[in-house]
Amino acid sequence: MIFKVYYQELKQRNPKREDTHSLYLDVPDLPTARKQVEAHTDYNVEQIEQLSEQALAYEQQSPDFKLTEF
Repeated sequence: MIFKVYYQELKQRNPKREDTHSLYLDVPDLPTARKQVEAHTDYNVEQIEQLSEQALAYEQQSPDFKLTEF
């Protein structure tokens, strides 16, 4: 399953929409996605969502789409 992770690069600052970034993970479930991000980054995770087939197809059209591997 592909998950989209919304995050802030710094935990010390209040989240701002303009500073929100995202990455994509191919992992079996949501808890694994959270554990992967927490284990390999210092990001402040805002939200993690599982992408439907339609949402994934839409995201893949972006030139910035890339699966993150830790």
